[in-house]
Amino acid sequence: MPDFEERQSLLGDENEGSFTGRQTARGPDRPMPAICDPSHLLHRVVVLLFMCFLGFGSYFCYDNPAALQTQVIQDLNLNTAKFMQLYAWYSWPNVILCFFGGFLLDRVFGIRLGTIIFSLFVCVGQVIFATGALVNRFWLMELGRFVFGIGGESLAVAQNTYAVNWFKGKELNLVFGLQLSMARLGSTVNMNIMGWVYSRVEDLVGSGHTALGISLMIAAVTCLFSLVCALVLAFLDKRAERILHKEEGKTGEVIKLTDVKDFPFPLWLIFIICVGYYVAIFPFIGLGQVFFIEKFNFSPAEARAVNSIVYIISAPASPVLGFMVDKTGRNVVWVITAVVATLAAHMMLAFTFWNPWIAMSLLGVSYSLLACALWPMVAFVVPEHQLGTAYGFMQSIQNLGLALIAMAAGAILDTRGYLVLEVFFCACICIALIAVVMLYFVDYLRGGDLNQSAAARAKLQKEATSDAE
Repeated sequence: MPDFEERQSLLGDENEGSFTGRQTARGPDRPMPAICDPSHLLHRVVVLLFMCFLGFGSYFCYDNPAALQTQVIQDLNLNTAKFMQLYAWYSWPNVILCFFGGFLLDRVFGIRLGTIIFSLFVCVGQVIFATGALVNRFWLMELGRFVFGIGGESLAVAQNTYAVNWFKGKELNLVFGLQLSMARLGSTVNMNIMGWVYSRVEDLVGSGHTALGISLMIAAVTCLFSLVCALVLAFLDKRAERILHKEEGKTGEVIKLTDVKDFPFPLWLIFIICVGYYVAIFPFIGLGQVFFIEKFNFSPAEARAVNSIVYIISAPASPVLGFMVDKTGRNVVWVITAVVATLAAHMMLAFTFWNPWIAMSLLGVSYSLLACALWPMVAFVVPEHQLGTAYGFMQSIQNLGLALIAMAAGAILDTRGYLVLEVFFCACICIALIAVVMLYFVDYLRGGDLNQSAAARAKLQKEATSDAE
């Protein structure tokens, strides 16, 4: 979840036995080496390395279809609507699992076993996906994406839970920034390397579904690597629990579906913004490669590069923009800015022949800005005991929207072409823009704090703390 850290308790109290406490298991004559001491920074840096790579395989393989859009469509003789089913099948299980992923990690599997299980789902799903291409069975590829989706989103929750359990305070903010950067790195590397991998395999076995299947199987190695990271993390976490006498980490999510009826109107507007915005981002990236080849006469390598710029920019920009939003407040204004900038980027792509690097760079910055400003607003409009349900519902309808729009986008492209598809994406962004403008006025009329400055929020929080004492 994009701002999972905003609603977690930071485990930094030594009296509670945090991993960041100073407890050690050193004997009187045998001091433990720093790299082996769970309470030492050096050991936690090693753990952080495995945390960052835990989700690398999932993010790398998620956009395999986008990186190989031309090859998938040609080798399997698909239309675009069928191609986009590969993204829809990833989203379908997460319409439900977003509500129960945290519950499964907390109450059923535990964080260590749960992480391994979800990593296995990702790994097995990618192997099934690759096998489907290898034997030219599209239904098997769809099944693989479904299984892959079961593990992907819940693995991100597990990754965040590990981070909260091992780090605290300012360290935690840095850790989440590094994890996000590693996720974007996985997406970027996929976009720019899978075409090259396919061409090398094609030189050996010839073109066709066999080359596609082998290429996707090679990509599965990244998922296997992430599974190894999950196993190592489980060992290190269990060892730290034994040495520091610490309980196993939990997500802290509390999901009550009955809370939905109590959601305030501003929260529903936030949901609309979320769906309207993201359905114009991820499906576009999924179909972007051929768009840049056809409209701008780019080579496949150039098309892959410009299509990946959104992820490249968001890696360093997200922590910087997040810091800016934290320091200034005014979340609604920043969301309006991001939505307007995204609309401008899509209109440039649709109606001009300007260099697409300009529009895609603008899209990358605005995408990062919206994530930093939108998701934290949920915590401002619902009480703490409803946060788990609110975020779960937000992810659920986001995945529902992505699944439906992915299929719709494929059908539009097959029948109407890229211009009409871009107009459709502009319409989705306009819906988000209307919702965020409504949110601005609703919040203003209700005297809410969604658009307050950071200083005003800090003052209110200080007064609330004083009253509580």
